[in-house]
Amino acid sequence: MTKSASELIDKQIAKLGDWRGAALARMRKLIREADPEVVEELKWMGTPVWTHGGNLCTGETYKAVVKLTFPTGASLPDPKKLFNSGLEGKTRRAIDIREGETVDASAFKALIRAAVAHNATGGKAARSSAKGAKPKAAAKPKLLSGGNPQIAKGDGDAPVQAYIAAMPGWKREVGARLDALITRSAPKVQKAVKWNSPFYGVEGQGWFLAIHCFAKFVRVGFFKGTSLKPLPPGESKTPETRYFDIREDEKLDEKQFASWIRQAAALPGWSGGR
Repeated sequence: MTKSASELIDKQIAKLGDWRGAALARMRKLIREADPEVVEELKWMGTPVWTHGGNLCTGETYKAVVKLTFPTGASLPDPKKLFNSGLEGKTRRAIDIREGETVDASAFKALIRAAVAHNATGGKAARSSAKGAKPKAAAKPKLLSGGNPQIAKGDGDAPVQAYIAAMPGWKREVGARLDALITRSAPKVQKAVKWNSPFYGVEGQGWFLAIHCFAKFVRVGFFKGTSLKPLPPGESKTPETRYFDIREDEKLDEKQFASWIRQAAALPGWSGGR
């Protein structure tokens, strides 16, 4: 029986049997957490490659380093400056990990999500059919009132990741954390962007929450919030909806938020957005 790429990557990691295997295993785990829909492949003489709408990054092991290379890294936001190799490349950037070093997990996951969004929005320079014409860079999403990204409506993870990648400043990290929590707490979640907001729901039950950017906070709206325990604090003009607002530098109680997600995902949701 032919082994899958994931099984072969398992075998590669086990064969390393040293700090490099442990480092690659940790980064692989973070990639999967950041993007549950990621596809694992082996290319270029057995190099592990993670893809979603195109290549996200590769995982190479050398004697002294484990190297994660992002083919579109030069176009990705890197506020924590994780990229420490290949900085002179036109499009590529890499993260070299040496023995005893660790990579900021949250920042790395944000890079993966940004790479997914980059692929989803055709972030690679658009190719012109005219011979010799210079490629045009993909336009960045417009920010509407309150800094809310204007993203074309669509179903699936890709438009949601495009929205998150376009969230301004500190809000981008909040959006990435919320998306990861929702995906982890509701494994059967389905995603879409509607009315310039990410929606999360369960097939056959409707949408249970949505996210929206405002000038000073990120708002999470639970459509059946009055049925959750404890009650989310923000009131709404819609009878059953409750809000939870997250402001800059506020610590998110992930345990409580995950509980709300599980409760909301188990309830009949709102079908008006379908």
